Amino acid sequence: MRRLAILAVLALDFAICGCANNTPSSTTKTSTTGNWEAQLTNPTGGQASLLNFIVAFDVTNSGPLKIKGFGFFNDNTCFAKGSSGQTENGDASFTTDATGHVTGTLTLTITSSSNGSVLTLTSNPDGLTGTSNGTTTTTGTLSNGQVAGTWTLTPGANASNCNPVTKNDGATFLMCQNKACSTAQSTFRPPDGLIAKIASEEILTNTRFF
Repeated sequence: MRRLAILAVLALDFAICGCANNTPSSTTKTSTTGNWEAQLTNPTGGQASLLNFIVAFDVTNSGPLKIKGFGFFNDNTCFAKGSSGQTENGDASFTTDATGHVTGTLTLTITSSSNGSVLTLTSNPDGLTGTSNGTTTTTGTLSNGQVAGTWTLTPGANASNCNPVTKNDGATFLMCQNKACSTAQSTFRPPDGLIAKIASEEILTNTRFF
């Protein structure tokens, strides 16, 4: 009789655990796709005005960025010309609250394929913001996305006239989803090679063509 009672208790425990495992998720999922335009500023001058770029990537909630396209707006002395003169790597981590408000972080590193120059963007804590239409049962899409933070630049060994930018320089950046971050950027134009890549591969859909 006692053995039957023990088995009954164990069965109840398993039933409770099974119910717990079937509890609906309380996490709202959000994915981001599309194009981000980055505007860099540096109080000390240097290459900041020539390092603005456009990047396209996918990511959901957290993890490595799936880079789909990249290009600098202007030629600069730190990186080779063209849309394939560098490699890009990054990560993002963000959460979505019950009202659809998104906050999180993002890092992005651009490394020259020819001379080894490295541009690193690091968001502020909760520097990634936006809104989401996701729910606990559906994955939403990030909109009105922005990323604010700081950046550094380490010139490569053979990068002439490329000055380093350190954390002490107070250099900042702003990335905006599917739009320019300021009216000042409206005078910029992607290099012809990037426009051709956009047209042939459709990697930056909805990009502004200035």
